[in-house]
Amino acid sequence: MSITNNILSIYLRSRIKRIERYMSDPSESQDRWFSQLIRHGRNTTWGKLHDYKNIRNIQQFQEKVPIQDYESLFPSIEKMMLGEKNILWPGKIRWFSKSSGTTSNKSKFIPVSWEHHKSCLMKGCTDTLSIFYANHPNAQLFKGKGIVMGGAWEYSKACPKTKHGDVSAIMLNNMPAIAKYFYTPDMKTALMKDWEPKIRRMAEITSQENVTNLGGVPTWTIVLFRTILELTDKQHMLEVWPNLELYIHGGVSFTPYKEQFNSFFPNGQVVLQEIYNASEGYFSVQNEDGKDDMLLLLDNGVFYEFVPSEEWGKEQPKAVSLEDIEIGENYAIVISTNSGLWRYMPGDTVKFTSKYPFKIKITGRTKHFINAFGEEVMIENTDKALALTCQEFGASVDEYTVAPIYIEGTGKGGHEWLIEFETPPKKLDLFSEKLDLNLQQVNSDYEAKRFKNMALERLQIHSLPKGSFHKWLKGKGKYGGQNKVPRLANHRQYLEEILEVVT
Repeated sequence: MSITNNILSIYLRSRIKRIERYMSDPSESQDRWFSQLIRHGRNTTWGKLHDYKNIRNIQQFQEKVPIQDYESLFPSIEKMMLGEKNILWPGKIRWFSKSSGTTSNKSKFIPVSWEHHKSCLMKGCTDTLSIFYANHPNAQLFKGKGIVMGGAWEYSKACPKTKHGDVSAIMLNNMPAIAKYFYTPDMKTALMKDWEPKIRRMAEITSQENVTNLGGVPTWTIVLFRTILELTDKQHMLEVWPNLELYIHGGVSFTPYKEQFNSFFPNGQVVLQEIYNASEGYFSVQNEDGKDDMLLLLDNGVFYEFVPSEEWGKEQPKAVSLEDIEIGENYAIVISTNSGLWRYMPGDTVKFTSKYPFKIKITGRTKHFINAFGEEVMIENTDKALALTCQEFGASVDEYTVAPIYIEGTGKGGHEWLIEFETPPKKLDLFSEKLDLNLQQVNSDYEAKRFKNMALERLQIHSLPKGSFHKWLKGKGKYGGQNKVPRLANHRQYLEEILEVVT
């Protein structure tokens, strides 16, 4: 397997030249993909409706095609799921990525064409490993096995030839044969729908393997670690997988989980690599160790636009092109893909940390923030403040969510936190006080509203029993896979539901 590792590592490092081209010349890649997408969309129902044959540039595209959300695209997606062809993209679409968001009880189904699977999802995986090998040329990933914490898929009842499931399950089911050789556990186990027996079975199998790399949402990866340690009676995961080199994570911020991860892998040998792989596409990857931003993948079947924060919520928001973004500003991402998502806004928000190359940080979602009192708190703020506070108090957190406390009568507003601690602080009241101060430190708008308690009272924390958030997710039918707890909401629905489960 040593020879195989050498051959594959050489191949992966060779792909860096293509990545470096769009790092220095992003316009070439984006212009090329824009032209290809418009050309392929001309003879679809959507393309004819929006006069794609007369679109010659981005300005005309923006004039003829409004920005879309899921509700506006759903009638077309529904036709595709029922087997109609040439609706949003040429031909029939057989696979649909099932959105795992907790914002609604209604699932979203995102089309995944074969072209998108190859040029975006699979190429994103390859680019991630290419960047890793470029940074670590002596890595030995292919001397062992890899794990992906994938979900499950199923056939559509309405259209027997249509399949839907987590994007991770689609990628696993359609991964190249050579990749399956380096994967554990078996596909039957990996794609099980029921997560409790699935985690147990994965733990039994993978604890016996030489695992060198793994990827998945931190929440469920940590559940796997705990199950393995329970089965093997080991102290930490390096006693189980001594050759683990790489953990690829995404879906939620890793900041609240970092201390826990370090306890599982105490010697610092495992490289942490963040990715932005959503139901709609594989968009970015961390390309420098130790940095907390990601390289935007500009040659993978996606054309990008960005909506500034002042346009959010408008009926017809205006978007800017990549070349017109400003460093440090928040934008809602807008994508056009070779699956037929045209000027589609997934709801994720990002800010750019650099140009040439274009690198981003995920700051939250357009619907996941708190601005009940003008404080404009984003997930990036709460993650950072919580991490700083945990470090000072020697605490660690499994999950958390935050909601506003509305003003009633002569009272004042505030924020209510539900936190499930892995290692709780000895004095919760002091922890709460420091968390409030740290949140003021990282968000000047929150600091202004907290000044002398004039608008907002100090935040409140409820420490929940272990398993509370997972119990809530199970009750909503959203346990496992890419399902995750919403960190922030500008309403109290999630918080009240969780408190009801606990009491």
